[in-house]
Amino acid sequence: MRRFFLEQKEIKGLKSYISGTDARHIKTVLRLKPGDRIGLFDGAGNEYSAGITGFSHDRVEVSILDSFPSVAEPSVQIIVFQALLKDRKMDILVRQLTELGISGLIPFVAERSVSRPDAKRLIMRRERWNKISKEALKQCKRGRIMKIGEPVFFEDALKIGKDADLKVIFWEKESKSVDFAISHFGSKFEKIFLMLGPEGGFT
Repeated sequence: MRRFFLEQKEIKGLKSYISGTDARHIKTVLRLKPGDRIGLFDGAGNEYSAGITGFSHDRVEVSILDSFPSVAEPSVQIIVFQALLKDRKMDILVRQLTELGISGLIPFVAERSVSRPDAKRLIMRRERWNKISKEALKQCKRGRIMKIGEPVFFEDALKIGKDADLKVIFWEKESKSVDFAISHFGSKFEKIFLMLGPEGGFT
């Protein structure tokens, strides 16, 4: 069954509708018809079984048939702090982190960051990352959106992650593995902080 994202606020009772690129995809590419079943998810851990009831010029009308909690989410909350990378590398990373079940991504500016976009460019990139993440959700069957925070500076990233049960900063010259950190500090974590540097590494 085809699966589409629909924000929780757009699901009102037993009736709702799909608009935008997903609506066009349903009508012109998949050529689905009234009566066909589709799957919906709201990014907040809820899944829905729905049936197409009709079409208008720019949207697909659906009827909610059933709802149930998503089961495709890890029990541990993992937040990744990633130094800004070049556009394509960051796009790939966003998709892969979403597929891996990462809870949140917070980009940060590092001393050796090659990519240093201005404020306007950062807003555009963040919008693109959110779009990529939502598309990846459809494929990997996750039920919760990976929250992508606003880019921050390195010092701010450290403050944000201070309440994690386990904090790991990846450094290319470190001889010990992540397995060592987990075995040394225990294995029962609710929240894990991971930090990865830019192309040039950390100073």
